[in-house]
Amino acid sequence: MDSTGGYHAIMKYGIHRAESSPDDGRVISVGQDNIGDALASRRTGTFMSKPRQTPLSLVGLDIGGTKTHGLRWNGSEVCAEARSGSANVQNVSVETAGRNIAEVFAALGSGPIDRVVAGSGGIDTETDAESLRALIAVHAPGAEILVVHDTRLILAAGRAATGMAVILGTGSAAWGINGSGREGRAGGWGYLLGDEASGYWLGREAVRATLREFNRGQAPGELGRRVLAANKVESPDELIALFHGDTDRRYWAQQSPLVFEALAAGDPGSALIVAEAVEHVCGMLGDLAALLGLDGPVIIGGGVGTHQPVFQDGLRAALDAMGLGDIRFLEVDPVHGARFISDHTALPATAP
Repeated sequence: MDSTGGYHAIMKYGIHRAESSPDDGRVISVGQDNIGDALASRRTGTFMSKPRQTPLSLVGLDIGGTKTHGLRWNGSEVCAEARSGSANVQNVSVETAGRNIAEVFAALGSGPIDRVVAGSGGIDTETDAESLRALIAVHAPGAEILVVHDTRLILAAGRAATGMAVILGTGSAAWGINGSGREGRAGGWGYLLGDEASGYWLGREAVRATLREFNRGQAPGELGRRVLAANKVESPDELIALFHGDTDRRYWAQQSPLVFEALAAGDPGSALIVAEAVEHVCGMLGDLAALLGLDGPVIIGGGVGTHQPVFQDGLRAALDAMGLGDIRFLEVDPVHGARFISDHTALPATAP
């Protein structure tokens, strides 16, 4: 990680301007001198301290594993909101992502757009950012397009310029930035390598716990009965076939509430799953805190992180025991972070 710190992502992925052209519909970059000025002011501690003027028309996108949530601002007022299916190309095809983005922009209304701030999982390389930017550009000709990892939306939605953000949705990841601009990440490797404590992980662990009961010759417990009923199966073979069949991550992530329902009914296996999820989140944040020298704030978002009080209680107690303070569970949708990012990005709203 270089010395330009947390907003190295702006230099790496850039704020780009979508230029409408009858020939090629190109996407071009705003001048690098302006980006360099922004990074220089970030290093002097003024980057996040002086909000820039809000663009006349701003679109924010939160692109998750299950849905895409869009907001449109005119000045300081939200004037339109839209939801569609996921546009994360790690979860859906490029064609499906394009259709879902088009649906969101259509619902947000017509008229010029000055800037788009889009947060999405899986934005790890310039190629990732450029692919998403290209899908957006056709709906926002002439707009600046800033693509960030969705964890940055979480931190910004908590109105924090520095600190650590955790997203616990269909997948999971943590990201942080300290006062000197150094950034770090933990997790966010995708479901084959990680996504611990996510909705998908909880759903998968519920299936595994149910299968272990069958292997031990035990009758299904509270969690097992819920898993079998939710999936309309009766045997372990049916459950295994379903898991490896046409179902996807979103299907199993949507079953994560079964774990908390069974926990409320006294299921000991569910208690172990939730305790392990807490440990995984603490591990991610412990790595970030050590790397960045932070002790807070910690902003937690995503459906699993914001909708399960017993999980929140466990996280708060465990993080407090680690010496991490100012734990905040998002009370607004992450897409609201787009406004904070835009307001505090020291770049012009028009091309130089």
